[in-house]
This record gives sequence, C-alpha cells and structure tokens, in this order.
Amino acid sequence: MAKDTVENIIKGVAAGDAEAVTEEIKGTLSRTIGLATLVILSLSSMLGSGLFILPAFAQEVAGDGMWFAFVLAASVVLTGAFSKSELASAMPESGGVYIYMERTYGSLMGTISGLGLFASFMLKSAFALIGFAAYLEVVTAALDVEVNPITMALVLLTFIVIINITGVKKIKKVQTPIVATAVLFLLFLCIMALLSGDADFSRPITNVDYFSPEMGTAAALVFVAYSGAIKVGAIGGEVMDPEKNIPRGMFASLLVATILYAGVAFVMVSVLPTGWHMDHGHAIENPIYVFAEHVAGSTVGVIAALLAIITMASMALAGVLSASRFLFAMARDNLLPSKLEDLNPTYETPHWPIIITGLMMATAILTIDVHAIAELASGFNIMVFVAINASVVVMRHAGPRHEWNPPYKSPLYPLPQIYGAGTGIILLWLIGANALIGAAGAIGLGVIVWVTYGRKHILEEARTTPFAAFKSRFMNPTPEAHERFLTAFQSADIGGKNHLTLSEFRAAITQGLGMELSPMEVRMYFHKADTDGDGVVDIDEFLTAMERSEEE
Repeated sequence: MAKDTVENIIKGVAAGDAEAVTEEIKGTLSRTIGLATLVILSLSSMLGSGLFILPAFAQEVAGDGMWFAFVLAASVVLTGAFSKSELASAMPESGGVYIYMERTYGSLMGTISGLGLFASFMLKSAFALIGFAAYLEVVTAALDVEVNPITMALVLLTFIVIINITGVKKIKKVQTPIVATAVLFLLFLCIMALLSGDADFSRPITNVDYFSPEMGTAAALVFVAYSGAIKVGAIGGEVMDPEKNIPRGMFASLLVATILYAGVAFVMVSVLPTGWHMDHGHAIENPIYVFAEHVAGSTVGVIAALLAIITMASMALAGVLSASRFLFAMARDNLLPSKLEDLNPTYETPHWPIIITGLMMATAILTIDVHAIAELASGFNIMVFVAINASVVVMRHAGPRHEWNPPYKSPLYPLPQIYGAGTGIILLWLIGANALIGAAGAIGLGVIVWVTYGRKHILEEARTTPFAAFKSRFMNPTPEAHERFLTAFQSADIGGKNHLTLSEFRAAITQGLGMELSPMEVRMYFHKADTDGDGVVDIDEFLTAMERSEEE
C-alpha cells in the first residue's frame, strides 16, 4: 500500500498533475487529532511567558487596567484566527503561516515572512530563558547559593541545542503536562487570593483609560503571549474533520487563554500592593513569585519559582525546535542555502538551523534588553497577523484563474480583516521604535536574501532536467543493475537505517552511481522523492517506485 502510494505520487509529480498528487497525499495522511487534543496542543504553546513574565511589563505601561491589554490583544488575534481558519480549511495539509504567505504573495513574501516567523519564535524562546534566569535567581537566593543566572541560562541553552540535535522525540508532549501543571498552580493561587479577603476588585476597573495610547502599547507588548493561538493550522494534515475542528480549536484555545491571561492579571492587580511590579526603577521579571509570596508565603513563592523554571525551560526547548524548522523549510524551497536542509546523518535532525537558532538566542540574551526582546517578538507576531488578514482579502479577489471556495469562510467578511489589519498596524506604531526597526530589518533582510540567493535558485530550479528523465535511468533494470542501485544507496546510508538524508542521497547518486547531476538537480529529485517531507528518503520504497515502468 505504501509503495503504491509513493509510486502514484512520483508519477503525479513527473506528469505535472498537482491535483492528483494532492489527493494522493491527503488520502495517506493519518488524521488522528481530535478537537480536545487540538486545544491542548495550542494552549501548551501559548501559556508560559505570557503568565510568568509579561504582567509586570504590562502594568508598567498601562497601570492597574493592564488585564484589559490582554483582552485587547486577543481581539486582534481573533481576526487572525478567522482568517487562518479560512486559509487552513482550504489547505488542510500540514504546514503553517510561512507556506500560506508564499502561496499568496510569492517567494519574496515567503522569504520575508519565513525570516520574520523565525525571528519571532527565536526571540520568544530567548525571552523564556530570561524568565528562567530571573526565577532561578529567586531559588538560588533561597538556597543561599551564588550563581550567575544569565550564565546558567546560556548553559541551559547549550543543553537545549544538544537535545534538539540529538533528536529527543515528542518534545512538545513533555511540554503539555508541564504547562498544565503551571496553569493549575496559578489557578490555585488565584483562588487563595480571592478567599483571602484582601482583594480590592475596584482597583482594576476604576481610574482606567481603556482605550488610551498606553493601553494600546501594553496590548502590543503582550501580543507575543498569543503566538500559539493559530499554530494548530501547522498540523492541519493530522486533524480529523479539519474544516470544522481547526476553526473550533483556534477559537476554543484563544478563549481559554484570554480568560486565563486576563483573569490572572485581574486578580494580581486586585490583591498586590501598589508598586508591586517595579524594582529599582525597572519592571520585575518574576511577577508570579511576587504574587505567590504575597498570597501564600515565601515557601510557596519558591515553589512557584521552581515551577516557572521548569516551564520556561520546556518552552525554550520547544521554541528552538519550532524556530529552526522555518530555516529548514525555507532551505527546502530554495530560499536559503541547501546546507540548512541537510539532516545530521546520525540523528536525522536539521543540525545547522538548530545551531544557528541557538547562537542567535544567545546573542539576543546577551545584547538586547529584556523589554526590547518582548517588543521585537510581539512586533514580528503582529506583522504576521496583519499579513494573514490581508491574505484572505487577496485570495478572495484573486480572480477566476484562482478559484477560492474553502469549506470554512470567515464570518462578517471583510470587517474582521479590516479591523485586524488596521489595528495591527496601529499596535506596531504604538509599540515603539524597537518593533519598527525590527520589522524594517526583517523586510530588508528578506529582500536581500531573496535577491542574492532565493530568486536565482528558484529560476535555476525551473531549468533543471525533468524528473521523468531522472526516473528513466532506474526503470526496468536488469538484476545486475538493481543490485548496483541497492549497493550504492546502502553504502551511502551512514546510519544504517535504510533511508537517506540529502547528503547521503547526493553521495549515492553522484558518487555511488556516477550520475552527472548538479547539486540543484539532486536537491530537486530528493524533495520529490521525499513525499512525506520528513527530510529522508526510504531506500526500498524509492527503488521500488522508480524501477517500475509506466505500464505497470
């Protein structure tokens, strides 16, 4: 069954029948994720730094009404959820915003959005490690141990990079119970605060200017807390009944996250004394420790700090995984050098993107102010949401040559898209110079990368030898030729796992079989043979599909 599927996909690619290939792929994907699992996966990628770090930063900007900044940010995210649901229902295969941007606007915007998304996830992970350092300082002080928290954060980052390279499986499944425990602990603290009798519920409501520029700035600052709200679209190929469950999953997780963010922030303002969020003229980076210590004492405060350390570490671990995959995907699309798509022959992970992500995170931690990191990460996320809303408008008005009739359509179109894009632009302006500089830098870098590399290599790909000609070299081999093919592929299989990475595939084709192909041609054939997009080609399935004649 699997071999027939591979053959059908390869034949479809060789014949240029995109529709047949799409249908074949859709039919082979294992759709096992239901609505409840989808909501849990989305929440596990959202709840973390938004609860453990950002409340103090938001309070510094918006005052006692900072809880409303989370609500205001969520209203903009909601429009993106509407738009992403429409895009994902039309293309329910596994992928993400980067893929939709490239399909909507072309390779230039694909390059810009890919780098912007990489920067967003990278900075969010760096932000989590800064939170790790702040809470670690609390624990070491309680234990009377002297360490440099930033140094320890960099040591942890080194281990995170190693763990990602060595390919520890199911990282995000570890993250889910950790985040769930953290959320339950915060709910426990909120209940204790409400039962204490010390809460003043009028403080977060009175004397608050809900729609002031300061509130908008605070909303822009906490926007990064919602970066995982639309992430469920990236696993669309594994979702059961995606046309219904993807929109429902986005809206349900966004609702839960907004209630948690705003609710915890509201209780914190109600129970904590004036000025709780400041220390020596700066917003604190460990607000949950301050909250827990005030509500339940120093021992519970240290427990909260320990839980925060674990949560921030797990978020950074998963964040490096997510950020590095954008570089990997862009390299597969010829928008970045091919070295970034090659997998480690031992661990079969994209080691160069992971290393680059780790180095850039370390640079951000050491050189950029924590407040500026939050602004940059939120700024890149706002850019993405503006582009998502604009994509729906573009797709709906693309004309008769590009029919657009997705199973799910955004309600009240185009009002949510206008609100989301317009408000997003305003938030970008309000967040300040750091976000604007970061946005301009991402656009400028994307243009440079596309002009100097991506454009040339995409055009070169269009001139490569057709895949059908490549396949003909393997078709109907003699027993001796088949043995030669098998020997060449197995000799190149360094890991002995019966599948090949790009570098191993290149060695088998050019060295083992002596085929005179350019590196770009080898990449093109590798990607078409790698039908499930996991970065490796199964030797037996590949040869079985390639050696059959068209009549079989």
